Amino acid sequence: METALSFNHYIEQTIVQHWDADALTDYEGQTLQFHDVARKIEKLHILFENCGVSKGNKIAICGRNSAHWAVAFLATLTYGAVAVPILHEFNSEQIHNIVNHSGAKLLFVGDYIVKEITPSEMPQLEGIINLPDFSLMESRSEKLTYAREHLNLMFGSKYPMAFRKEHIHYHQNTADELALINYTSGTTGFSKGVMLPYRALQGNLEFCLRRLGDHVKPGAPMLDILPMAHMYGLSIEFIFGFCNGCHLYFLNRLPSPTLIAKAFTDIRPALIVTVPLIIEKIIRKRVFPLIQSNRMKLLLAMPVVQKKIKERICQQVYEAFGGRTYEVIVGGAALSKEVEEFLLSVGFPITVGYGTTECAPLISYNDWHEHVAGSCGRPVDGMEVRIASSTPGTPGEIVTRGRNVMLGYYHNDEATRQAIDPEGWYHTGDLATMDSSGNIFIRGRIKNMLLGASGQNIYPEEIEDKLNSMPMVSESLVLQSGEHLVALVHPDHDEQMNFSRQELEDIMEQNRRELNQQLPQYSRITDIRLHDEEFQKTPKKSIKRYLYQA
Repeated sequence: METALSFNHYIEQTIVQHWDADALTDYEGQTLQFHDVARKIEKLHILFENCGVSKGNKIAICGRNSAHWAVAFLATLTYGAVAVPILHEFNSEQIHNIVNHSGAKLLFVGDYIVKEITPSEMPQLEGIINLPDFSLMESRSEKLTYAREHLNLMFGSKYPMAFRKEHIHYHQNTADELALINYTSGTTGFSKGVMLPYRALQGNLEFCLRRLGDHVKPGAPMLDILPMAHMYGLSIEFIFGFCNGCHLYFLNRLPSPTLIAKAFTDIRPALIVTVPLIIEKIIRKRVFPLIQSNRMKLLLAMPVVQKKIKERICQQVYEAFGGRTYEVIVGGAALSKEVEEFLLSVGFPITVGYGTTECAPLISYNDWHEHVAGSCGRPVDGMEVRIASSTPGTPGEIVTRGRNVMLGYYHNDEATRQAIDPEGWYHTGDLATMDSSGNIFIRGRIKNMLLGASGQNIYPEEIEDKLNSMPMVSESLVLQSGEHLVALVHPDHDEQMNFSRQELEDIMEQNRRELNQQLPQYSRITDIRLHDEEFQKTPKKSIKRYLYQA
C-alpha cells in the first residue's frame, strides 16, 4: 500500500479509483456512487467558499447516520475546515453547549434533530443546514442565503463541460493539523472536546487498510451500525470502509435488534464492527435457546459427534450475521465472558479491540485468528502501551503514546495536563494487565473500582459479567452502599412469562446466592434490587453509572 501525502489524499484516491462504483446507501433508500459523493462535496465546497467559511473554521454535524451525514463530514475535512460531529443521542441543551463551546460557524442537522434544537440558543452560528436535502433551516448571512439559492448555477458556471475526476483536488493537510473535535459521552457525565489531528485519523486508517484490506475488498458491502459521531463508528466502519472502496449502508433509523438482524440478512456485510450489547442480544435470544436443550447438551458431550455439531452451530451463528463477514470486531465495552467463550468454542470469527476517543480510537487489536480469550488484542502499529503497575501481574492503568493520541481537550488545558503527562503518555483511566505477548486484559475503569471493607480492590464489571449470565437478568449494575455491595438488575422482560414481582425477587435471591458462591468473601453481594427501566447508556452502550450512584 502506497503511503499517502496526507489523510485527504486517501479520500481523493478512493473517489477517483472507484468513480462509478456504489459508495453510500441509506438502507432501503437512495444510493450514491463515488462520483455522486464527489459532486455533492464540490457543491458544499462552493457553498462554504461563497458564504465566508475559512480553513480552520468549525462545522458541526448532528444527525442519525446517513449518506448525507457522510458527505457533510467529507466535505468539511476536504475543504480544510474542522468537523465537530455531535451525537444525535445528546439532548438539546448538550447540542447547544457543544455548538457554542466549539465556536461552530455552520451546523448540519438531521430531520430528527431539527425538532429538538432551538436556533436562538446558538447565537454564533451563521446558518443551519438540513442534512436530508442540504436546504437552509436558518440563515443569518446574506452571503449564505445567496450562495444556497444560486448553488446549482455556481456549480454549472465553474464546470461548464461537466465535473470529472481530474477536478478532484482537496485540501492537503499536515500531520498535526486539527481535523475534528469530538465531544466525549462517557459514563462520568462530563463532556470534553477531544482535539484529533489528521495524523490520528491517518494512523487508524492505515492500520485498518494493512490489517483488513486484504480480507475486505473494494466493492464489498459494509453496514454502519454505530453512530458516526462516535470515533469507533467513524474510523473503523466509515473512514476505513470508504477509503477502501467499500459500499457502505447506513441504518438511518433507530437500530433495534430486529432491524439489525434483518439488515445483516439483506446486506450480508463483509466486516461487522459493533458493540457487545448487539452481539450478546443476538446470541442470547436466537442461539442459546437452540443449544441449551437436553438433546443438544447430550450431543455436545459426545466426542464422536461434538466437532460436527460445533461446526453446524458455528454455521448457524455465522448465517445470523449475514453469512459473509470476515470477522466480527467488538469494542467499546467488555464482551460477556459467557458469550465470548461460546463463540470461541464453536470457532466463530470474533475478536475484541480496545480504544478511546482520545486515540481516534485504536489502541489495541488482534485478528480473530490471533485473538486470546478475555483480551482486547496487542498494541496497534504506531502506538506504545504500558501498564502503570508497581507489581508485575497486578492491574494498573493503561498508558499509551504514539501517532493516534489527541492534541488535547479543546479550551481545557487543565484536563489536558491531567490526561497527557510531560513525556507524552496518555492516561486512559482503564485498569488492565498485560501478558508476555503484549495482549491486554481489561479489568475495569479506575473510577469504577470499589474498595472492600479491608481495602481490597473490587472490579464491579467482573461481578456484573457473571450476574448478567444468570436467569432473568437482562443487565445489571453493582454499586457500593456503605460497607456493602448491592446490585441493581433490570429483569429480562422478554422471558418473564408473567412472573409476579415476588417471583422475580425470589429468582434474584437465588441468583445472589449462586453468584456469591463464585466470589471471594469481600466482593459478595448483600442485596439484589429490581430496576424496572432499562439503564441509560452511552452510544457505546455502556451504562451511565454516575446516574445511579445515589
